[in-house]
Amino acid sequence: MPELPEVETTRAGIEPHVRGQTVRTVVVRQPQLRWPVSPELAAVLPGQAIRTVHRRAKYLLFETDTGHVCLHLGMSGRLRIVPADTPVATHDHLDIVLENDWVIRFNDARRFGSVFWLDGAPETFSLLAHLGPEPLGDAFDGDWLYARSRGKRASVKTFIMDSATVVGVGNIYACEALHAARIHPRRPAGRVGRARYRALAEAIRRVLADAIVAGGTTLRDYIGVDGDTGYFQLRLAAYGKAGQACPRGCGPVRREVIGQRSTFFCPVCQK
Repeated sequence: MPELPEVETTRAGIEPHVRGQTVRTVVVRQPQLRWPVSPELAAVLPGQAIRTVHRRAKYLLFETDTGHVCLHLGMSGRLRIVPADTPVATHDHLDIVLENDWVIRFNDARRFGSVFWLDGAPETFSLLAHLGPEPLGDAFDGDWLYARSRGKRASVKTFIMDSATVVGVGNIYACEALHAARIHPRRPAGRVGRARYRALAEAIRRVLADAIVAGGTTLRDYIGVDGDTGYFQLRLAAYGKAGQACPRGCGPVRREVIGQRSTFFCPVCQK
C-alpha cells in the first residue's frame, strides 16, 4: 500500500501540473471502487479550476472553488499526468481531463482506492474527521504521544500505527522509527516515558521526511507520478533485515509478528 511518503511524493509531483488548470470533463470507466465513485463528480467538476492539491493523511484533496475531490490510492492505486490521447490501459478507472489537453489518470488494479466529491469542509468528512495530527505538523510531538498513551496496554508499535494517534506511520516507518529511537516494539505504550516519546516523535519526523526526499519506499507495486519507484528502501535499517546485523553492530535483526504485521527490530539495542 502506498504510505504517507509515497502519497506526498505523488501530491508534490502532480500539483505543479494541475494548479490553476480548468477541468474539461470527467470520465468514470469503473464506478465501483472500494466505495462507489461519487456520482455527482462528473456533473459538478467540469468548468472548475483546480486551485491546489493538499494531502490529509493518505488522502489527496484537489481543491476547487466549490469543493474538493478526495482521492485515496488504496492498495495499489497510482495517479499519472498523461496527454489526453494516451491509450487507456487496463485498470485505468477514472480520468480528469483538463482544458490544456492533459489528463489526471487514476489506475487501480485492486480497486481498493476511492474517489469522493466533498462540497463541505474536508475536516468534517467521515473518513477524515477522527484522524490524529500530521506527523510533520506542529501539533505532533513527544508530549502529544506521552499524554495520549497513558494507561494504554497496547504495544507502542500498534499505538503509533493507529491513525487516531498520528496519521501516516505505516508498518515500514513504524519499524524504522522505533529502531532509530531504540524502543522495543512490544513495549506497552503506557510504559514509555516522556523523554523516550520525544525521541520517538523526532525519529518519526526524520524517517518520514527522509522517505519523502527519497521518493518513498517501493516493495511491490507502487509507481510514482513520473513512473519512477521510490528509493528509501535502500536506506532501511531494520525493516526486512531479519538475520542481518543491526547497523549499530549489536547482533542480528529479529522478525516477529505484532498486530498481524511483520515487525523487525534489534533485541539488543531496542528496550
